[in-house]
Amino acid sequence: MMLMTLPLTEPVWVDTSSALARLADLLSRQTRIAVDTEANSLHAYRERVCLIQFSTTETDYLIDPLALDDLTYLAPIFADPKIEKIFHAAEYDVLGLHRDFDFTFANIFDTMMAARTLGIKQVGLGSLLAVKFGVDVDKHNQKADWGQRPLPPSLVDYARLDTHYLIPLRELLEAELRKKGRWDLAYEDFSRCCFINGTHRDARGRWERISGQQELDPRQQTVLNELCIAREKLAERLNRPLFKVIGDHLLLEAAKTLPQTYEDLAAIGMTERQIQRFGRLVLESVRHGSGAPLVEPIGMARLPNPVVDRMHRLKNWRKKKAETLEVESDVILPRLYLHMIAEQNPRSLEALAKIMEEAPWRLGHFGEEILKAIGVKLESRPA
Repeated sequence: MMLMTLPLTEPVWVDTSSALARLADLLSRQTRIAVDTEANSLHAYRERVCLIQFSTTETDYLIDPLALDDLTYLAPIFADPKIEKIFHAAEYDVLGLHRDFDFTFANIFDTMMAARTLGIKQVGLGSLLAVKFGVDVDKHNQKADWGQRPLPPSLVDYARLDTHYLIPLRELLEAELRKKGRWDLAYEDFSRCCFINGTHRDARGRWERISGQQELDPRQQTVLNELCIAREKLAERLNRPLFKVIGDHLLLEAAKTLPQTYEDLAAIGMTERQIQRFGRLVLESVRHGSGAPLVEPIGMARLPNPVVDRMHRLKNWRKKKAETLEVESDVILPRLYLHMIAEQNPRSLEALAKIMEEAPWRLGHFGEEILKAIGVKLESRPA
């Protein structure tokens, strides 16, 4: 099904306080707006939002946060429950906007979540636009440096397309959700998006998050920790992402082999340029880690066996249920609820309802099955 949409008129660039105030006033009178952001995570040590896009049914707007000292005009827009904010993959945008500007959110519609709830396999925005509107979006620009100014015309065009079609796409997806009886299921996930704030971060040290570190002995892990600390400081000084300084795989190899010379560094795969720029730092970190007190991993807390057993039971039930509805498993029961149920072990629908207070549709449709999955014997109801 194709749907005609508004023509691609010239987008409005907003880079002054007065223009932002006018835009905020206009947005405050809308019932639905499309929103997206672009950040520089691939080009800077500390990621920041570099562009905020809005679309109404008439116009596309591009806000330049790098040119503005204060974006508080937008705070009431994001927090207003009477204005629906339409995102695609809202989590990333909500996290960035909350982190950089302390915005809070109400009334979100996430087109990616809607597509997943419908069981659509290709849920990327480019794929959805191609199927629904016949629009071809060049996704190569996703990796562009959005902190550069001025933005080249190709990036401006790309950015505005990320919101231009979201309002009509949202309308199509809502109709499909209601037709399948899944609107309330999707709405639970939309509501949960409003409370994403990034507070539940991994408490482990950087070295513990490197894949393969579990195979190292305690001394090698200590060396890896020193290498990670050195890389972190260097990346911050250079304002470059960690992977653009030295990749995790090279740090892991250095910790395994404990190189002592530049030749040793070349043997583990460091390029000549990397050796020239960072070789001395790597060798010093290896020497320091070789004599430093052994690190103690924080690790992930080991769950009691009964909790692990309930998690396996829930995952098995969830997988089978997902297959019947032709959706991904986490659409049936998000990871948050799966873990809470496994850990709290509710023994009645009333106890389960307290855990799933924000998921009434799932509780009503899956509650008894969830309890049976974790071994609760429910009393049979009279005929």
